Amino acid sequence: MPQKINKKKEIYMNLCFTVFLYCTKIKIVIKHYLFLFILFTSSTISAQQTPVPEKPKIIVGIVVDQMRYDFLYRYYEKYGDNGFKRLITQGFNCKNIQYNYVPTYTGPGHAAIYSGSVPAINGIISNKWFNKENNSIVYLTKDDNYKTVGAKNANGAVSPQQLITTTFTDQLRLSNNFQSKVIGISLKDRSAILPTGHTGNAAYWLDGITGNWITSSFYMNTLPKWVNDINDEQQSKKYLSQNWNTLIPIEQYTESTKDSVEYESSLPSDTKITFPHHLSDSTVVKYDLVKYTPFGNTLLKDFAISTIKNESLGKRSSTDFLSISFSATDYVGHLFGPNSIETEDTYIRLDKDLADFFSFMDSWIGKNNYLIFLTADHGVAPIAGLANEYNIPAGIINEVVLLDSMKKILNKSLGDTGIILAFENQQLYLNHSILESKNKTNNDVLKLIQPLLLRQKGFYNSFIINELNNTTMPDQLKSILNNSFHPKRSGDLMILYEPYWYGDIIKGTTHGAIFSYDAHVPLLWYGWKIKQGESSNLNYITDIAPTLCNFLNIQEPNGNIGTVINFIK
Repeated sequence: MPQKINKKKEIYMNLCFTVFLYCTKIKIVIKHYLFLFILFTSSTISAQQTPVPEKPKIIVGIVVDQMRYDFLYRYYEKYGDNGFKRLITQGFNCKNIQYNYVPTYTGPGHAAIYSGSVPAINGIISNKWFNKENNSIVYLTKDDNYKTVGAKNANGAVSPQQLITTTFTDQLRLSNNFQSKVIGISLKDRSAILPTGHTGNAAYWLDGITGNWITSSFYMNTLPKWVNDINDEQQSKKYLSQNWNTLIPIEQYTESTKDSVEYESSLPSDTKITFPHHLSDSTVVKYDLVKYTPFGNTLLKDFAISTIKNESLGKRSSTDFLSISFSATDYVGHLFGPNSIETEDTYIRLDKDLADFFSFMDSWIGKNNYLIFLTADHGVAPIAGLANEYNIPAGIINEVVLLDSMKKILNKSLGDTGIILAFENQQLYLNHSILESKNKTNNDVLKLIQPLLLRQKGFYNSFIINELNNTTMPDQLKSILNNSFHPKRSGDLMILYEPYWYGDIIKGTTHGAIFSYDAHVPLLWYGWKIKQGESSNLNYITDIAPTLCNFLNIQEPNGNIGTVINFIK
């Protein structure tokens, strides 16, 4: 009997042991596959997603001077995959960004982008204007309280003091007790200075006399060693030692007119308007010449990379900011026009410069750690000669002759040519002392010159600036004009030209009008938390600054009138 019990016990124990082993094996197998699953899943997720920081390490604001919106698509097939196309296909494209004031010039454009405001508030009514207090012309950054740093000339006697409001960059610095580093660079002083606001760490621009990168004593008393080292390399001289020829065979520039047309202007170095452009032959200008070639943009791109490296931008706990304004597009565009091979070649080359810069940013800090926006300070009109060739109404108004004719009328009627103090930005500044002595008003002056203006080909409308709302004009234009006039800086009477008409340009073209060809510009966002997509919603250039402030949860600039673009991330 005991043997049977032991036998049953042995069978029972063996069965339990077998079950235990079986369960253990299953458990091991499950653990094994569960481990592999977790490992595969986590590696896949980490491969697809890099952690996005709460705030970008660095924001780069890119302004392409004179870039009309359609240039994104006009040359699209000529662009590579990693420049403009990278921003369009991987970032967010705001397709209907408009300027909401006039004149659309470089200075006001940069002021509006970064202040979220308009000339009526920020005070930057043009690149230059008439000073009513001392009867002189004011350049928007000129400031004799400061001196040039980096050259022995007066090209650095400048500051941002004419800008009445703060900028996004000021608010960024204020938000973290000035821990963020803010730097602006460009070929033009105004394009480097205004984006950095009043509190920027530095602004650098290219001096056309020496070929050096210079600054103002407003920012510092001596250049950093790394800037001096770059100046010692004389890169401007190296670029000007070569010719400017087309990047691709000239017959492939099918988006542009033929190379030789009589209404194009020429480089300051010669009178020839066709490729190749001989740069080393120049006896008229020095290093300013590089600004009139696409090599000026390449020079700036290289300087931007050096700035980021040497200033360690994006490598600290606070968000840094770099403003880059590519100006060569504007210099080339003025001379040759938006339909020229020169302009197309400049944009194809700029596309390559942008690709180089974006590649550097990827390696420097990683895509998710930087935010880029790209826009323009204004558009451009076609050359009037080209428009006329295809029966499109356009033309040039000789403003010197027009001013002389207006003075003669006032002299004949009122016995005084000194009533008109200045004719700037299509605005007449009047001598109120003389008018009061003759018991006359602004309206009396307008009535006297109105018949002349109505006979002027290309004239659209004129009005007393502080009586704009009584003028017969579409409300949309009135709204834009109301944003344009500052009571202390603007004139008394405004003269508006018809579309594609502009003043004092013999050859080439210009910008500044109230119409869409000067007002519609690109706006592309890319990088940190920016989703891929596009929108045709109407937004204004003044919306950029408050959008940036909203991203960082900081106060918007003190003169801001813009609204947040809330669908891009």
